[in-house]
Amino acid sequence: MKSNSLETFWERRDRLKIMAEIMEVAKGSKLKTRIMYMVNLSFSQVNEYLSFLTEMGFLIVRVDNRRKIYETTAKGKNFIENYMDMAKLLNTEELVRVPILAK
Repeated sequence: MKSNSLETFWERRDRLKIMAEIMEVAKGSKLKTRIMYMVNLSFSQVNEYLSFLTEMGFLIVRVDNRRKIYETTAKGKNFIENYMDMAKLLNTEELVRVPILAK
């Protein structure tokens, strides 16, 4: 594997982990700021990820009392399961440790 490919793999892994963490947190229906703090992202980062995940159908947005609440869809839950399976196949402890923060 070329160095460039390896760097791309690790970069993607990090993004996938962030997306999995966001969707894990949003299983319990969360506000943007709560997701931002629980996943430790900046405001611009959380906006970028939430837009992408919503466009892809991994999250839905509900409006409750003029507040946007993000919730993980069935497709998002499937993503988390597949992500965890991939981590186990790679036998990478760092990948497996997606914190369950939604509780």
